[in-house]
Amino acid sequence: MRRCLLTLAKLGYAVQDGSNYALQPKVMSLGYAYLSSTPLALRAQPLLDRLRDELGESCSLGIVDDDQVCYIARAEVSRIMSIALRVGSRLPLYATSMGGVLLAGMAREDRAAYFRRTDLVARTDQTETVPARLQTLCDKVAEEGCAIIDQELETGLRSVAVPVFGMTGRVVAAINVGTQASRVSLADLRTQYLPSLRRCARELTATGLV
Repeated sequence: MRRCLLTLAKLGYAVQDGSNYALQPKVMSLGYAYLSSTPLALRAQPLLDRLRDELGESCSLGIVDDDQVCYIARAEVSRIMSIALRVGSRLPLYATSMGGVLLAGMAREDRAAYFRRTDLVARTDQTETVPARLQTLCDKVAEEGCAIIDQELETGLRSVAVPVFGMTGRVVAAINVGTQASRVSLADLRTQYLPSLRRCARELTATGLV
């Protein structure tokens, strides 16, 4: 273990203070390199870039990891949130559009277990935190094939997400588009953004990488 710590310190990933070691911000690049080099992320990146250019909005690909949405690919325009999002960022499943899609892809009993072990904190006054109502919302997402949040995660943010399916037909990832509530209506999310988002997800599903 000490040899590993010494190597990390020599490479600039950790700093030594006597017998103690502390990780440095540079260590984040290790996670970024891994996530952004997975086959799914590599295939998704040009599709997300094209979707961003088409819609003029930031687009992301996320998966479930440790009961959170983990961002594995992102095509960004100017920042629209106070939360800085990048590959490796994590957000709660229950308060995000990608999380809604990923939860909807789970069995109801798996969702119920997630709600029991998760601290469902209200991020804004729009955040739903009642497990029974969240279950109903997930059922609706599964039926409609998309999830829309309207300022549940952050005031001023709207987002729409759709699932990416694996070869077995299960939901393995989600793609979303995020925008400003003051600029894009909920109706516009459905009529102008959702069709392009679904097309992008179908293309990624068709690669057969997952």
